[in-house]
Formats: sequence, structure tokens, C-alpha cells
Amino acid sequence: MYLSKSRYCSAVQCPKILWMHKNMPDQYDDSVMDMVRLTAGNQVGDLAMGYFGDFIEIPYLDNKAEMLRETKRLLDKKTPVICEATFSYNGLFCMVDILRVYEDYVEIVEAKSSTSDDEEDSDDIKEIFLHDMAFQYYVLTGCGLNVRSVSLLSLNRKYERFGELDIQQLFKLTDCTEAVLNMQDAIPERLDNIENVVMAETEPDILVGSHCDSPYECGYKGWCWRDVPENSVFDIGWHMWGSKKDAAYKAGIITFADVLNSDIGLSDKQRRQVETVVYNQPPSIDRPAIEAFLSKLRYPIYHLDFETYQQLIPLWDGVRPYRQIPFQYSLHIEHEDGTLEHKEFLGKAGEDPRRLITERLCEDIPIGAFSLAYNMTFEKKRLEHLAELYPDLAEHLLDIAENMYDLCGPFKNGDYYCKAMGRGYSIKYVLPALFPNDPDMDYNKLEIVKHGRDAMNAFATLHEKPPEEVEQIRKALLAYCKLDTLAMVKILGKLQEQFRNE
Repeated sequence: MYLSKSRYCSAVQCPKILWMHKNMPDQYDDSVMDMVRLTAGNQVGDLAMGYFGDFIEIPYLDNKAEMLRETKRLLDKKTPVICEATFSYNGLFCMVDILRVYEDYVEIVEAKSSTSDDEEDSDDIKEIFLHDMAFQYYVLTGCGLNVRSVSLLSLNRKYERFGELDIQQLFKLTDCTEAVLNMQDAIPERLDNIENVVMAETEPDILVGSHCDSPYECGYKGWCWRDVPENSVFDIGWHMWGSKKDAAYKAGIITFADVLNSDIGLSDKQRRQVETVVYNQPPSIDRPAIEAFLSKLRYPIYHLDFETYQQLIPLWDGVRPYRQIPFQYSLHIEHEDGTLEHKEFLGKAGEDPRRLITERLCEDIPIGAFSLAYNMTFEKKRLEHLAELYPDLAEHLLDIAENMYDLCGPFKNGDYYCKAMGRGYSIKYVLPALFPNDPDMDYNKLEIVKHGRDAMNAFATLHEKPPEEVEQIRKALLAYCKLDTLAMVKILGKLQEQFRNE
């Protein structure tokens, strides 16, 4: 069985992935692949090669035997740094991102764009990365090499660029040797299990679960989940742990009705979700709580929404890896008589938008104005970051943040809930639940940009597009962001309607 490190990591997530690759590849949904993020990650890998100074890279070839021969030649010469060093052992194959070669030992360095998914980057390392490095250690030691250490080279999210890019500060090196060694004893049994699954003649009977989305969304999920009913235990929201859902499903507790007939502990919000569906209950409305929220309103109301993107490798001063860079906003200004004004900003392709978007925002939202955002923590963080970057406008920006309220609150707190909202309180759940038959509130009717990730990727690659395509994408970005704030106006109106009709 030929098993590369990427295939091994896929099998760690779920060995059925490899069986599907072999037997039913046409069922793969490639929309799960974020090609913009993947390309950026490859750029990070290319830059990481120079972290230890001069290096020799083994070019990728279809003829793997030639890559193996070139690796041996460079090892025999004691080449200090070899990138994409290639090894094969008992049907296992891997390319090492960076191999540091010494007289009688080597060091493995795996390059990744991050250690975790956390925006602020915790010290915890994704378990799948450890499996990746453990596989490499297993292969190289199997080939007879003395591997002294295994490390992860990842982007340092605390590095803030000023002037020339400092590659030594851009990356951080974390020793993972102990964790990798602790994984070695389990690898042979895992390899046997992977082979048994991959070589099976019939589709493996592996239950679905939270592993279908972790650590990566599986492209075969649509096939494997085809018999999972709507409103299953997996659809329970309000922060129910995936492991709890997996255990319930494994025990045969699948539908919402099953859940109510079981002894699974539910929070008040989770129970409300399940009972609303099973008993077809009307919307749950906490009128005093909503009235308290509405009493805070001051007109005119500035409905604000940012669109942002990330640079893994900072291009401009004051940018950190993964720091959200606002490039666009939409602003619907709602007056007490119901009149609406709309203002917007969209940065130019390939240019730093931050100063211009900051100046325009301060022009469009006066000091002391009452503003609303949906999940305002995101908008407030953007304002605070811009205030750090531009001290001359900091007072104005922080005033906007100080006078901002969260339209998400009544839904997040459970003050308003209806069956159609399902498992969540994001605007993408709430809007279609409140306006199911309003075509003007349907994100699926938009062209090109229908989701936040679409917007992020569209702007990140805008400078690569021809002029006619740039104009088309800009129109799509403006339409998408405009719908976000118009949706806020409509949602607020729906809350107010509850009291006008009393």
C-alpha cells in the first residue's frame, strides 16, 4: 500500500477517506477546498525554506525514484539544509519540508502557516500536525537515519511588520520531539487498520460524527451523511460538544425525538431548540428582554458591517499574520421616520485600504452616534486595531466602538427563537428564519459573493484579475456587504414589530 504523509493524515481523521478516494472519487465535493488559503499556505512554505539560511530544494518530480536518489546524494554530501528531502520505507512515502543535516544525525522541521485555528494563536499545536511529524519520524528512522529532533516552524502571529520583512521574527520554532516520540508505538497498529479499511471490497461501516469536520471538512461528507435525517442530534446547537453528539449517535439516539426520550443532559437553550421542533411550538419571545433592548435605541441608528481578509505574510507596515484587515464596510443609516441612507467603502485592488477606510468611516459616523453591529465583538476589534494604527483618529474610532450595541444579543441570549433558526443565532440563520419568503433577503440570489469567505477570497485575489472581471467582482462585493446591513435593518424592524402589534 502506497501511503504518503498527506494520505496518512487523512486516514488519521477517517480511514474511509482513502477508501472513497480509491473506489468512489466522483463523490468528492471539491468546494471544501479553500484554494486561496491553500495557495497562501504554499507561499508560507516557500518562504520558510530560507529560515535556516542557504538551502537546496529537491524539485517535485513524477519520478519519485529520482527524488529519492537526489535526497541520498545530498545526504551523502552532508548538505546542511535540504528542503523537500524525500524518503520511502515499506510503502510509506514522505517529503520533509526542511531537513537539517549534521555529521551523525538529522533534524526534521515541518513548516505550517499556523499552530492552531485561534485568532490570537495559542501555544497548543493541532494534533493532526503532530501526527504529520510522527509519520515523518517513523519513515526516516525506518530508513536508518538518526533523527535527533522534530520541530514545527509556524507563523508568529505576534510579529508586526515595520519596514523590511524579518523572516526570523515572522516565524517561530517549536520543539515537538517528545510528543512525536510518544506517538511512535501506536503507528504500526494504525497502519494495519488503515490498510484493512483501504483494501476492503465493500464500503467500510464507519459511523459519521464530528470527525467529518475536524480537523478538516471532508469532501465525502455529502455521501456519508446521506441517510442522516434532518434535525438529528448533530443539529443541536448552543455549544453542545461534538463528542457528546458522537456518543449519542453511536448509542442510537439520532433524531430530536430520540433525544427527548433519552437521558442526555440539555441546556435550557438546547432543550428549547429540540422541543420547538418536536412539538412544533410557536416562536419563543421574551418580551421584557426585547423591550429592554429596544429601549436603548437612539436615532439615527448606524447599522455597520465590515468585510475583512487576512495576510499570512504581512505586506504592509502594522500588519500581523492572520490579523483581520478591513477592506470594506456597508452603513445603513436609519432615521426615526423610517428613512434610510446608505453609505459604503471598498478598497482598491492590491492597495492598503486601512487609512482610507478609517478616514471614510470617521466621516460617515459622527462622534456620539448610536451604531448597531451583528456580533459586535468583531466590529469592535477592527475599530480598536485601527485606533492603534492611527492615533490621530483613535478618539473618534473608540467613540464609535463605545456607542455600539449588538443586534445579535436578543437571538444569542435566546430572547427570540423560532423553529426555522435551527442551531444558531448568526445572521445567516436568523435572516431566512424571519423572512423566509423575501427574495430581497436571500443571499443565494447574489452573484459571485454569497458568503463571508467568498468576500475574503474575492478581495485577496482581486489584483490578479483582468479589469473587466475586477469591476464585476467589485459590484458583487458591494451587493453582498450592502445586504448584510440591510438585513440588520429588517431584523431590527421585526423585533420592533412584536410590540407595535400588541
